[in-house]
Amino acid sequence: MSEFSFDGGVLYVTEIILVLGMMAGIYMAWNIGANDVANGMASAVGAKAISLRQAVLIGGILDFIGATFIGSHVTTTIRENILVAQNVTHDPQVMMLGLLAALLAAAFWVFFSTWSQFPVSTTHSIVGALIGFGLVSGGFRAIQWAKISTIVLSWIISPFFAGLLALLIFQFIKKAILERRNAFVRALRWSPLFAGATIFIVVLSFLMKTPLGTSLHVSGTAALGIALVSGLILGLMAQEWLGRTIRRIDEEGVEEIFRRFQIFTSCYVALAHGANDVANAVGPVAGIYAIYAMGTVTPTTPVPTWLLAGGGLFIALGVFTWGYRVIETLGCRITTLTNTRGFAVDFGTATSVLVASKLGLPVSTTHAAVGAVIGVGLAGGLAGVDFKVVFKIILYWVITLPLAALPTMAIFKILMWVFH
Repeated sequence: MSEFSFDGGVLYVTEIILVLGMMAGIYMAWNIGANDVANGMASAVGAKAISLRQAVLIGGILDFIGATFIGSHVTTTIRENILVAQNVTHDPQVMMLGLLAALLAAAFWVFFSTWSQFPVSTTHSIVGALIGFGLVSGGFRAIQWAKISTIVLSWIISPFFAGLLALLIFQFIKKAILERRNAFVRALRWSPLFAGATIFIVVLSFLMKTPLGTSLHVSGTAALGIALVSGLILGLMAQEWLGRTIRRIDEEGVEEIFRRFQIFTSCYVALAHGANDVANAVGPVAGIYAIYAMGTVTPTTPVPTWLLAGGGLFIALGVFTWGYRVIETLGCRITTLTNTRGFAVDFGTATSVLVASKLGLPVSTTHAAVGAVIGVGLAGGLAGVDFKVVFKIILYWVITLPLAALPTMAIFKILMWVFH
């Protein structure tokens, strides 16, 4: 095993790489929080449901919870399903250096995008970086192209699915409530459905195929039943609470009802984001840690809960410190948002992301959020969407893969020269 000597003794290279990997994972997690908080909170800020300060606080806390309790399945996908380990390298130290290079390159790109105030896919970034390492180390046969194609397909489907779902929800709200007489009464009548559906999916996401559900010995059927009962009870309670607390019996009262819903659905998106995107920071770190602990390249080591929690913590810190930069772009510059529109955006975004999370697909939360905003904007016709901003966002998406892959190759070569 390679080692460095210094006055106090000997420090092994693998220990140095582990420490650097942890630091790179922290940096990546911080960048994820800074760029991606907009996915959950931008619509609420844009619709003035909550303040920017409230959005940053709520988003940070819920990102941490989602990462810690729901994030394990997607983390496994990132770590195991991108590279063919035996075709990349048989040298554990080389694999550690490659994962370190991928983390650094992806984090640098996300940092630049946040500085530019554009939302990019952190999932795109880390997958592109891992592809870059695989290509430079083992060639085309080092990449699991079938799995990559499935992931890329999910990136294409997610904005369309989220956009379509958000559009359909908003159109339903328009037809059933906003365009009818006695809109406030109708909004109260439908409130158990909207509140109950949101609560149903949130509870289900906590209990089905998660560390929490496993520790509580909750089966899939039991999780479904608990979520359904919770949705029914809390949905009816929400109707009673709204009827007692909202005084304006007019269109503003309708928006006030959906303002309450939107706050909840924004929390729901932040939860989904933590579940899905913690993988982008923790997946490579888990690989580095597994190699350090076992001394060999292995694709099957479970991700420790403390690592998920650590990733969630630094995602939250990224939200707190720099998360405001991208919120304006997503919440205000694509289309005009109201509370009813914002509710549809958040519900469409989080539902698509949580479904993907349960399937183990690292779908882009950013793609889903932007797709949902565009979908709701199109409800007012093409003029309701600023396609100049949309074009710039898509341009950043397109260049993310190469601008994560190419620096990874360069950083990997430098690390190999230094450590190997």
